[in-house]
Amino acid sequence: MANLHLTGLTPFLHKSKATRRPFFSPQYKAFKSFSSANAIKSPPPMAHNQNHQIQILCKQGNLSRALKVLPLEPKPTQRTFESLILACCQLNNPSYGSVIHRCIIDSGFDTDPFLSTRLIDMYSRFGLLSVAWQVFDNTPTKTIFVWNAMLKALQADDQAEEALSLFSEMNWTGVELDSFSYSYALKSCIACSADSSSAPNRVKQIHCDAVRRRYDSHINVATTLLDCYAKLGLTSYAEQVFDEMPVRNLVTWSAMISCYVRNERPYDALNLFCEMMVSGDMNLAPNAVTIVSVLLACAGLAALSQGKILHGYILRRGLESVLSVNNALVSMYIKAGSIVLGRRMFDYVNSCKRDVVSWNSLISGYGMYGSYHEAIQVFDEMLQSGVTPSVVSFVSVLGACSHCGLVEEGKRIFHLMTEKYNVVPHVEHYSCMVDLLGRAGLLDEAVKIIEEMPVEPSPQVWGSLLGACRKYGHVEYAELACFHLFDLEPKNSGNYVLLADVYTKAQMPEEVDRVKKLLEERSLPKLAGCSWIEVSKKIYSFETVDEMNPQIQEIHSLLVELVTAIKRHGYVPNTKVVLYDLEQEEKERLLLRHSEKLALAFGLINGKKGEVIRITKNLRLCEDCHSFTKLVSKFAKREILVRDVNRFHHFSDGVCSCMDYW
Repeated sequence: MANLHLTGLTPFLHKSKATRRPFFSPQYKAFKSFSSANAIKSPPPMAHNQNHQIQILCKQGNLSRALKVLPLEPKPTQRTFESLILACCQLNNPSYGSVIHRCIIDSGFDTDPFLSTRLIDMYSRFGLLSVAWQVFDNTPTKTIFVWNAMLKALQADDQAEEALSLFSEMNWTGVELDSFSYSYALKSCIACSADSSSAPNRVKQIHCDAVRRRYDSHINVATTLLDCYAKLGLTSYAEQVFDEMPVRNLVTWSAMISCYVRNERPYDALNLFCEMMVSGDMNLAPNAVTIVSVLLACAGLAALSQGKILHGYILRRGLESVLSVNNALVSMYIKAGSIVLGRRMFDYVNSCKRDVVSWNSLISGYGMYGSYHEAIQVFDEMLQSGVTPSVVSFVSVLGACSHCGLVEEGKRIFHLMTEKYNVVPHVEHYSCMVDLLGRAGLLDEAVKIIEEMPVEPSPQVWGSLLGACRKYGHVEYAELACFHLFDLEPKNSGNYVLLADVYTKAQMPEEVDRVKKLLEERSLPKLAGCSWIEVSKKIYSFETVDEMNPQIQEIHSLLVELVTAIKRHGYVPNTKVVLYDLEQEEKERLLLRHSEKLALAFGLINGKKGEVIRITKNLRLCEDCHSFTKLVSKFAKREILVRDVNRFHHFSDGVCSCMDYW
């Protein structure tokens, strides 16, 4: 790992045994008293061995009978006690667990490392970590299995810091780690990543240690590393792990595909999926988990044809009965620009099998299309069907209100959420309300909501306010939003660009220059606009000022022709969106190089006549491209569907479905 540094694991704060739960905790004392009262009195030993009978009874799930037979066996074996513990776990009965533990102690097996491992696992399943700690501490000879059992128990109980402390102890006491040790420790890093900025360094440190001990090539360690780097947004590290794996299975391929999807690289996800499919390995047949990730990638690119091909594969494999796959299909069709097919897939799912995710997908879909009434209707249908709305349900319906400018209805839904369903508003709900009020020009109300929020406003909340300020040219509130955004998102150049837009509208050139200077001083490159279009079942990507496409000259020629034609129909290039200090003609030339315009021209050149042109944009559609596309739809007599970062724009005959409210 060339770009990883071998550093020690000492930064993990070691939690000494003195800080663990008391040795004789109340739970343990309760177990002791219970087990003493319920201890099975051993009758005189019988002549024949009862171990086999006990083990059979445990396999049959007849634990109570097995415990009655246990006193008849004078020399219970390790295998017998293991069978009893496993049966107890299967029945999820802590009371039996205490009795079995007492019998193990009475039989002198309490120091047996193998049974200690089983007991730790049992108490972990029962949520009795203090007793698991005591079993661990009372085991004089701790094998790697004992250590791992305790590590796994802590990780499963969301005690991430405790788990990392134990992992550190394993290192400095010289325990010979194995692949499971690294997997549990890595999962613990992710568990505490939400509350700690040190998670990336911790993962890298453990990764380095795994490399040093040559465990990085173990498939379970590598897969866990992939998942960790994906969740931390460190895609390049995940790629490096994946590329260096000597052996890959379906889980690792799926993890890498999911990594790309999670980090907004759907194009790479689809390419990797295709690579997996043509590898010729019969063991790499996609399962439901893989399919869901690939459907999300298709949704991210609005790749309708690719999604349909995948749908056919799902039907051939018989995966259509998996609810998560059906939910992903609903989402894919909606985000790929076919709300009709999305609704059809939703209706296909048996109403008894639909979960809240199914309903949320449809509600948010209608919201993205600006179909508020349909979104509310589906929301009401969900309530009538007995499905309890989730946090996401209200985010979806509030988003629909925001896209349609229905302020009063949005307020009603917000109060319904808190008063009738007792849902404590999350920061996402406040973000929706700020966006709703801001889009409607009610900036004072939006700021008041932010001031009264019981939680710390997130970048999304301030970003919603900044977007509204950009639309209405409110300098004071824009500066307020950026004061917080520059602190919360210091590397997000988009906030600087939006602030510069506000200053431009307010005719404050000196402030515009100041923001540009800040961008240069902080070396913050502007996020490049990128658009995707699917033509003849292939996906093509375009970046702003893209000169790599072999048809680029033809594309530019067509764009010039289109501009000349639609200018006669009232089109005036909106050069205000160009922040550079250039001549008017040069600004117009730059506008023609926006990625969505390049994709649109490519679609007109290569697409079938009469076919809907579907484009996906990674940023918000700018005002000039919106006006341009409206007029092109009328002049070229084509339906054009553009999905930007916020919503769908359906252009037809010179009109957009958003009614210029976006």
